[in-house]
Amino acid sequence: DLIDRYSIKVPDMDNLAITLSGGNQQKMIVAREIATNPKVLIAAQPTRGLDVGATEFIHETLIEMRDKGVGIVLVSAELDEIQSLSDRIAVIFEGKIVGFRDPAETDTRELGLLMAGQSDDSQAVEGLQ
Repeated sequence: DLIDRYSIKVPDMDNLAITLSGGNQQKMIVAREIATNPKVLIAAQPTRGLDVGATEFIHETLIEMRDKGVGIVLVSAELDEIQSLSDRIAVIFEGKIVGFRDPAETDTRELGLLMAGQSDDSQAVEGLQ
C-alpha cells in the first residue's frame, strides 16, 4: 500500500532499500515514518535528492499531517521550502536560536542576515531568546 501511495519505484517488493535510487530511498523513509502515525515528526531535509513531482508530494503530505494536528519540525537548507511550509521559522546561529519569524512577514534577506548572526541593521544579533 505504501509503495503505491508514495509512488516508490521498486522492481520487486523483496528488494533491499539499498538497491533503490536515492529518491526512492527518501520516499521509502518518509512513507515508513508517516505510517507510524506520529504526534511529532522531525523532517530533516525531507526532499533532498527528490525530483519536482516527489518534492511536491512530500510537501503536500507534510501539510496534510500538519492539518491533522501532527507537530512538524522541518529542517531544510531550502529557504523557499521553509517559507512555504512553516507556520513559524526559528533561525539558529552558532547553536542558539537567534530569532523567530512569521513566514508571511519575512523574506530570504532577513532570514539570511539572521543566519549569519546579523540583524537588518547589520548589527550582530545578541541576547535574543
